[in-house]
Amino acid sequence: MPPIELLLATQNPGKLAEMRVLVEGLPFRVLGPRDVGIEDAPEETGSTFIENAILKARHYAARSGRLTVADDSGLSVDALGGGPGLYSSRFGGEGATDADRNRLLLERLAGVPEDERGARFTSAVAVARDGAVLFQAVETVEGRIAPELRGPNGVGYDPLFFYPPFGRTFGEVPHEQKDRVSHRGKAFARLRRFLETL
Repeated sequence: MPPIELLLATQNPGKLAEMRVLVEGLPFRVLGPRDVGIEDAPEETGSTFIENAILKARHYAARSGRLTVADDSGLSVDALGGGPGLYSSRFGGEGATDADRNRLLLERLAGVPEDERGARFTSAVAVARDGAVLFQAVETVEGRIAPELRGPNGVGYDPLFFYPPFGRTFGEVPHEQKDRVSHRGKAFARLRRFLETL
């Protein structure tokens, strides 16, 4: 029997690559939206990360007819009242790059002392098929925003996210080390345990 196809529902190439690593070794044929001819993304109208993850999982499952995993994640900074939060990928406006968003975050936090730069990453993961949500999980990781970019690794805000137990940013550590403690790593560990039951 051919392997079950598993669609990872993101149009972000960096996030897609990270998600592929996190489901590696499972008995699925892993696909991205463009592999099945889907080039659009649904509007993220949820008021929480898990609502957006479910919305995306259902959208891509309906469009593709496949078992679909979606995640919605973001960075919440205490000094910004929890922002950018749900708007993490849109922080800086349409067309902003990771570099633009990181620069804007540093500008917004200029002059904020280290002990007031607390932040957390959140990852919400949902699995859908045939209109039904089969699994959902939410995980977080606590840290703070570094005063400057550090490290070439990771995606998005990783080079600014200082994780005290490591004494380094997520941009300074190998992805295997980050995945053991990160929001997405923990959510996908729970996801893997679910997918192994299918």
